Amino acid sequence: MSSSTATLQDSYGNRNALSSTTTENKSKLATIDTDRKRKDPSDLATAGDNRTNHKHRHDKKSKMSSSSSDKVRASHILIKHEGSRRKASWKDPEGRIITNTTRDAAVAQLKALRDDIVSGKSKFEDVAARYSDCSSAKRGGDLGSFGRKQMQKPFEDATYALKVGEISDIVDTDSGVHIIKRTG
Repeated sequence: MSSSTATLQDSYGNRNALSSTTTENKSKLATIDTDRKRKDPSDLATAGDNRTNHKHRHDKKSKMSSSSSDKVRASHILIKHEGSRRKASWKDPEGRIITNTTRDAAVAQLKALRDDIVSGKSKFEDVAARYSDCSSAKRGGDLGSFGRKQMQKPFEDATYALKVGEISDIVDTDSGVHIIKRTG
């Protein structure tokens, strides 16, 4: 079973029904799931990720998306906590650690990680790969390029306020707490 099928099964719960669906239906479910998750960076299949099956649709989202000149590129490190809207991650699929992590503890951890990066002790990409609760960790935190209204508002605002190469302070979203590095 592919990892995307397993993810769909976990997301929709009904393993028997999903196993018997056609490839076409799985593709439709994946597209719906991707659209549902679009504003959550921790679950994001980025616009720059060519492995995601995006059919060119002309819907309201397409009309809202920015031109390529308005896009930014960023990497981030996400630490989830008990207040995060989705209390599971690639590191903690059951959410046992996340549900027992306070926001303050997540912020303290992220500040320490940021200090190590800013001081030159650690590289952003390495820290993201090891500590981020986002699936982008496997890409060193890289989210690819995105435009306005594709991310949660606090995340978007923080990213657009940064200059290329700068690292944000702590950014709070419904997903958890982040530090963001603008890369383009």
